[in-house]
Amino acid sequence: MTWEAKIINHRKQDRIAVFFPKRKDYIERIKKLEGVRWSATLGAWHLPDTDENRERFKLPPRFLQNPEHTIKLEDFKHWLSSRRYAESTIKTYLEALSSFLAFYNDKDVATITSQDLIRYNNEFILRNKLSHSFQNQIVNAVKLFFGTIENSPMNPALIHRPKTQKLLPNVLSKAEIKQILEAHHNIKHKVMLSLIYSCGLRRSELLHLKPNDVDSKRGVLIIRQSKGKKDRITPLSDKIVMNLREYYKIYKPKVWLFEGQTQGEPYDERSLASVFKQALVKSKITKPVTLHWLRHSYATHLMEAGTDLRYIQELLGHKSSKTTEIYTHVSTREIQKIRSPFDDL
Repeated sequence: MTWEAKIINHRKQDRIAVFFPKRKDYIERIKKLEGVRWSATLGAWHLPDTDENRERFKLPPRFLQNPEHTIKLEDFKHWLSSRRYAESTIKTYLEALSSFLAFYNDKDVATITSQDLIRYNNEFILRNKLSHSFQNQIVNAVKLFFGTIENSPMNPALIHRPKTQKLLPNVLSKAEIKQILEAHHNIKHKVMLSLIYSCGLRRSELLHLKPNDVDSKRGVLIIRQSKGKKDRITPLSDKIVMNLREYYKIYKPKVWLFEGQTQGEPYDERSLASVFKQALVKSKITKPVTLHWLRHSYATHLMEAGTDLRYIQELLGHKSSKTTEIYTHVSTREIQKIRSPFDDL
């Protein structure tokens, strides 16, 4: 692993988060930079978002100097908003397009071609060893922008996407899941993590739940307007219903199922990450686990219990069955039935 930097918004401030292997010499180097701080929540060092720091970590300039580019970005933002793209998607696309246009700061947008995207991939993304996902975001944003705002679609034959990485989802055993879910004594923390695993929720889905989304009489949880603007339902276990009732009696949520310190405000995403990290410390699990592993584990454990793939697809809210099929590669249900020829020697 090499050093990797990205722009983040931390405590309502733009910062540059820096990720690198845990080595004493690396830590000493980063600590010498002005304004640097460690965040246990992020699991990274971060420093002020300045032009000097962006240049140091090979990030695109903070501001587009070309006024035409600024206008075009605003036009693209309005187009995305009018099509009701999710706020997170709009932010991702604008940041990706901003990086691309900043690279061609001296060019008029009308003169940018597919060849320029190839050059950007080679001279910026590959040279700086940026991720596959970042390259895909750039390609998606640039294609959409030139196909809509500029009405001059790029030649698809010349657009180079990174070769798809066939990574298996990370899965925990049921024993490890139990350790994590039982680590906290605080009922709110326990129920939040338990609900993510027991219903296979995404982080944002949990934080956008409202009290009325819990239908204990029917035994279902209603997940509204999730990824792809879709509603779906997922079964609630009797055990989680009991936990939720205990939580209700103590916290009495009003607007959101899980509220922050200010009543009526949703629980903070960073605070949830911190709750999960504390659970890992308490359960003494040293794997590089993320919150999303709970959702992966839910799907895999369902598959290992014999649940039909089509139902798992519905429960997870996947648009394509191909997305769900990846869990067949990590399920050990059938693999464990295979007898190794080594045993016959």
